[in-house]
Parts: sequence; structure tokens; C-alpha cells
Amino acid sequence: MGFEQRQDFARQVADLNKYGQALNQCESVDEVVSLTLEAITILFELTDVTVVEVRDGDLHVVGSTNPEVSAGGTPGEVAREAHETGDTVTVTGEEAGLSDDTSAALAVPEGIVDEPICVIVVRSASAEEFGDEVIRPMEILATHAATAISNIRSRERLERARQDLETRKEMIEMYDRLLRHDIGNDLQVIAGFADAVSEMVENEQAGEYVGKIERAASNSADLIERVGDLVSTLEAQDEPDARDLRPLLEATVGDAADQYESLAVDFDPAEFEYRVYAGDLLDSVFTNVLTNAAVHNDGDVTVELYTETPTPDRLVVGMADDGSGVEPSLREEIFEMGVKGPDSEGTGFGLGFVRALTESYGGTVEVRESDAGGADFRVALERA
Repeated sequence: MGFEQRQDFARQVADLNKYGQALNQCESVDEVVSLTLEAITILFELTDVTVVEVRDGDLHVVGSTNPEVSAGGTPGEVAREAHETGDTVTVTGEEAGLSDDTSAALAVPEGIVDEPICVIVVRSASAEEFGDEVIRPMEILATHAATAISNIRSRERLERARQDLETRKEMIEMYDRLLRHDIGNDLQVIAGFADAVSEMVENEQAGEYVGKIERAASNSADLIERVGDLVSTLEAQDEPDARDLRPLLEATVGDAADQYESLAVDFDPAEFEYRVYAGDLLDSVFTNVLTNAAVHNDGDVTVELYTETPTPDRLVVGMADDGSGVEPSLREEIFEMGVKGPDSEGTGFGLGFVRALTESYGGTVEVRESDAGGADFRVALERA
């Protein structure tokens, strides 16, 4: 008998929805697992239940009613098969992992979009096989559990990003104080003595050397000032809040295109009807990437803006250009503060600023090669 043909179909759907709502209220993965085990035990009267979470492509047991299966342990073959195929798997007899020949096991994998989240495994020594009346509602419950786990892990990533940002801010502030106070004072002394020496010497070559010392001291002092301004900007950042992406990008694209005649942006605003968590400097993230395309490429350059939704709570804004691209060896380094390409005349802080801001919003940024052979910058943000 199919799931929908059961006499208690309406009641079971109501029970599943009730547990689904409760799962979405959970604050931790442990709570989700505990409630999932309870739901299966009560609704299906099954006492051998294991919940497996998928993390970084690996399977981890996170809870089980079977005393022989412990959290952190290795899941069985039926769970791995379900994860690898992405399909519900049923096995009977010895393959079910029970000594009784009249036994059955069921593994239900569930994910969000293309991202696997969890596998629920149930076994029974009394059932010869699991039919649709068990499989269908188990898949519904697995969907609720996967959604709850995904939401919790997203919140945890956002919190870690905030904590990492605070640590990074503290380090930057320490270096800022060191630069401004100690090195800044030393540079003033160097500049002062260089100025005094220039008035005392008449030798033309010596005067040239003194001029180089003065310029080096001045450039270093200017760099310290720019770092200080960057620190002040990051310190002033508010907590991420829900913001409409489309109007922000419309204004940013318009400003960048007006500023650089060599820059063309392929941009359909209708594709960006999303809300994301970010601060009030999100436009600076996109402005830096777009203007980089214009500044660091010779001649005309076209940037294509696109979106991807790798998960329901994650959005990628891509900016792919047809310029000269970024060398593979530099694709990680260019996001470090002060690092720039060998031919760059910039300060090397623009993309470092982009990463610091993006990570402060719980997001990430990376660069790869575009389909046109240029650079493809991908900014991932949490969806609101």
C-alpha cells in the first residue's frame, strides 16, 4: 500500500509537519539529531535509528539509538551507498547488518540543492523489507532534518566569521599602533635629519642620496596613514544586516561604468532580486573588483555579472572579465593585505580590503579563470 493510500495518511502528514516545525526551531545539530531519533521511534515504531551527517564530503555518525553505534563512528555500507548515489537504498538479509535473515535496512540521503547534508539509516529485525508507506514519510522527515542542520551550520559559519574578524581586527589594530607610534616616530626622525643634512652638504651626489631618503620616508609615512584609514573603516563596520542586492549593484555598476570609459558591464538587474546579509560597505566590495578590471587590463574590458545559488542560504555573485587574468600562483596571495601583482602600480590593499569586508559579513571571496580567459571573482554571501 502506498503512503497516500493509508487510512492514517492525513494524521501522519500532520505529525511529520509538526516535527518539521520543531526541527526548524532547534538551536544545535545535537537537538536536531535527538528530535529526529525521537520522531522516527514514535512515528514508525523503529528502535534502531542512526543519523549520519555529511561534512566536507565525509560521513560522520552524529547520533543513534543503537547502543553499538556511537557518535563520531564510521557509518555502515548502506549509508555510504545512499550518499554516493544520492538515492534511497533498501537492503535485506545479511546486507542489512543484522544477524536475522528476515531483516531489512533503509538509508535515506537528503541535501539542499546539490549539497548533501545527512543520511538517516533505520534497521529492523522483524521487517522483511521497507515499503513505500515507510520510505515516503521517512524522506519527508529527512528533508526537514537536512534543512534544520543546514541552517544551523550556516549560522555557525557566520558566527565563526565574526569571531575570526574580531581576532583579525585586534591584530590589525596592534600593527596599526606599532606603525603609527614606533615606526611613524622613527620616520619623522629620519625625515628631520635628512632635511638637516641636505642643508649642510654641497656635494651633488650626496644631495641626491638625501633626496632619496626623504622620499622613502615620505612614502612610508603615507603608507602608514593609508593602513590607519583602513583599520578605522573596518572598526566602524556594523553587524551584517539583510540588504537588497539589486539596487546596490545597479548603483555600483553605473558608477564604475561612468568612471572608466574602457569598462563595459554585462548586467541584468532582474537576475539579482535577492537579499543578503552585509554591512553598509558591501558596495565597496563590488566597486573594488569592477574598477580593478578596468585599471589592471590594457584596452577595453567587459565584465559579466552573474549569480549562483549553491545552497538555499548561500548566494554567489560572480564578476567574470575578458582581460589578462590572474596568474594561478597569485590567486590566493592577492587577497593578502599589501600584496599586488608584479606589474601593478596600486597599493595592494584593494583586494585585501575586499576579503576583510566579505568575511566580516560571513562570506568568502575567490578568483578563478573566466570562460573568456580573464579573471572571475566570486563573492559568496549568506542569503537573507
